[in-house]
Amino acid sequence: MKLILILIILSFGFTELDAQFIQNSSQSLFSDVKAFKEGDALTVLITEDVQANGNSSMDNGRSTDVGFSANMGLNALGSLNGSAGAGHDNDFKSSGNTSRNERIRTQLSVRVTGVEPNGNLEIEGTRTTKINGETQTIVIKGVVRLVDILPNNSIYSYSILDLTLLIDGDGQISEIHEPGLITKFIRFLF
Repeated sequence: MKLILILIILSFGFTELDAQFIQNSSQSLFSDVKAFKEGDALTVLITEDVQANGNSSMDNGRSTDVGFSANMGLNALGSLNGSAGAGHDNDFKSSGNTSRNERIRTQLSVRVTGVEPNGNLEIEGTRTTKINGETQTIVIKGVVRLVDILPNNSIYSYSILDLTLLIDGDGQISEIHEPGLITKFIRFLF
């Protein structure tokens, strides 16, 4: 009875080892596990700092003058001088400033959706969270070079080629930041 029990335990142990060996058979035994084929997972460390400043100014002016004068004598007492004139001035000055600072820090797991002929990985991932009636959705797409993947199977967002990063929110706070219907209608008209 003890011999049968030992054989069952050993066969179960070898089956688990065999399954683990099959799972990792395409990876080196001495390197870290990294994404390299379609369906693999990868962690993206989103660290985006966007700063944009813009200044513009314009000074435009135009001036037009038209004049007419005539001298004519009326009688022996003297002469009467006559003149006529027209003028037009147009001045336009404007200036503007824009400034925008954004900082995004988060992590997102993505899936390898394809492998390019040169070995680069096409990735795509989505995360949707809902807290207190506010829904936030993050979508990321891009292309990753294998050499940019860190040993812990992660990559910084600034190392992703053709990065598309969409962050969208929906809820009461997002609605407050939008103009009302009347304002939207007036903007549409003008």
